[in-house]
Amino acid sequence: MAELNGKPVSVDQLKTLALTGYGHFTSMRVEEGRVRGLSLHLERLVRDCRALFDAELDPQHVQDLARRVAPSEGACVVRVTVFDPNFDMGHPGAKADPQVLVTTRPAANLPLSPMRVQTRKYVRDLPSVKSVGLFGQLLHRRAAQLDGFDDALFVDEQSLVSEGGTWNIGFFDGDRVIWPEADILVGVTMQLLKATHEHDERRVQLADIAGMQAVFATNSAIGVRAISGVDETTLTDDHPIIDTLRKAYMEVPADPL
Repeated sequence: MAELNGKPVSVDQLKTLALTGYGHFTSMRVEEGRVRGLSLHLERLVRDCRALFDAELDPQHVQDLARRVAPSEGACVVRVTVFDPNFDMGHPGAKADPQVLVTTRPAANLPLSPMRVQTRKYVRDLPSVKSVGLFGQLLHRRAAQLDGFDDALFVDEQSLVSEGGTWNIGFFDGDRVIWPEADILVGVTMQLLKATHEHDERRVQLADIAGMQAVFATNSAIGVRAISGVDETTLTDDHPIIDTLRKAYMEVPADPL
């Protein structure tokens, strides 16, 4: 299912998005017509629209458009993409008229199996914005998978851990949940867990990971996913904290879409 402003989208309308890759999005897991952290998804869209287009986005209108394509039963992932079909690559400073593209895809059954990740030196452009420009993330994900891993974990030149390509990373040091203090996209699932479970935020170096009792990934589509290895370091993927966080996330009240 794909609609632009509530109507079936045409190939011509998607050309600019495909050829320039300028825009932003959010992805929401919809279960039985409800979304955890719906207000956070809408706030992200409004904030990022100002950042990329210097334009205001009506969150209620976006919610109405998303509701049109989301099934009332079962689970799916609804992605809301905001872009300007008339965006001119030669004149990106021109006044923008951002439009709302809503698409759906099947939702994976949760929980997902643990994954092994490979660290890659990479920092996204404008990390605070959930940009449609995924070239760098996918390039490193592909390289990690070609090396036998499931995904890539990003570190900077000083080996400071930040995030995955499409997910946040968290740690448990035996006492508290740790979220990395770095330039990252603060995910909705991460924010919901911060509100429901005690945590610290601090700089995490790559060398610190071996001393962690548990490591996990979070985003709206996967919930909480255990990480069983980082590079050549093997990690425990069944620590009780993983189930504790999953339970905390699942108990977050979901809002009607």
